[in-house]
Amino acid sequence: MSDSSSPPPPTNNADSETTVSNDSESNTKCQTAIQSLATIVTTTDIPSTISNLLNDEAVSTAISSLLQRPDSGAGDNNLCRWLYDTFQSAEPSLQLLVLRFVPLIAGLYLSRVPLRQPQAGFEAVLLALYAHETTSRAGQAITVNIPDLSHPSIYHESKGLTRNNNSTCLNIAVLSSTLDPHGTVRSTRRARIVGVALELYYSKIPKMPRESKLNFCESCEKWAGQNGETEQPSRAVIPTLSDDSWREEEDVAIGGRSERDSGRIPLPWELLQPIMRILGHCLFGLKVEDRELSEAASKACQSLYLRSLHDINPKAILATGSLLRLREMALDPKNQIDHTEVSNDTLLTV
Repeated sequence: MSDSSSPPPPTNNADSETTVSNDSESNTKCQTAIQSLATIVTTTDIPSTISNLLNDEAVSTAISSLLQRPDSGAGDNNLCRWLYDTFQSAEPSLQLLVLRFVPLIAGLYLSRVPLRQPQAGFEAVLLALYAHETTSRAGQAITVNIPDLSHPSIYHESKGLTRNNNSTCLNIAVLSSTLDPHGTVRSTRRARIVGVALELYYSKIPKMPRESKLNFCESCEKWAGQNGETEQPSRAVIPTLSDDSWREEEDVAIGGRSERDSGRIPLPWELLQPIMRILGHCLFGLKVEDRELSEAASKACQSLYLRSLHDINPKAILATGSLLRLREMALDPKNQIDHTEVSNDTLLTV
């Protein structure tokens, strides 16, 4: 009597072996990176896994302290070399670990440019991020289609419109322009290269620890300079020309730069645009509201808003002012009502 049961489906041993090989290679890269970091950071224990390392506050504090040393950005700096090699490993978890320190690296690098210190180490890391983004995007621009609001929508056509009306025409907005390969950092390319690094950071921002986002907000205040310093009110209010903080802005502009203003940098749109996206996430993009982070982002926005007023930069004024206005609207109790809920006052009882 023959067995009518069907044989088990064949297994693809090649795919299984490839998966095991890839996992083994990934683990090897991670362990090598952890061991290398342990020789650089000697003040605390290094976790045995990358996931724990990403959120380890002690290790992050130790790395931040090393990065903030006066000679941290030099070409022979061991930590910069580790960051560069780790990102070049092409291991996603390791690249995420490097991106975690992008706000601090970018902040230190841009603030030290006027001091003319050797920063080949920082530049190597930033160029690695730029090259990665250039390759992944094939140098193409990132665009988005926006409906032309000068025409009625397809749901609100007027009687006088013909079939050939262009009510659905789209405008192409460029979120990030095309990328040209760069092997060095020149003064004319600096803002673009750092801006692309921040764009890459923003693309992974949901996975970034809150300390990294707080570092970014602090960097934004330093970049704005003393011109952006102001008393932090209980609510996020857009400053006006009559505020004391704006008068302080004028006094600083007339009296010259102070020691606290040493971090002030030029803020072209190619750098300010990704900054606004990151601050927008810190203000509104969290699933659970983090009050400390939200207030830090609001303070950074106010600093940048005052700076944009000082520079008379219309595009920056509109962007920073809009974020502050949205923040103010979000904190307004009148806007806390959930209109999807049915009020008991409107229910009819029989």
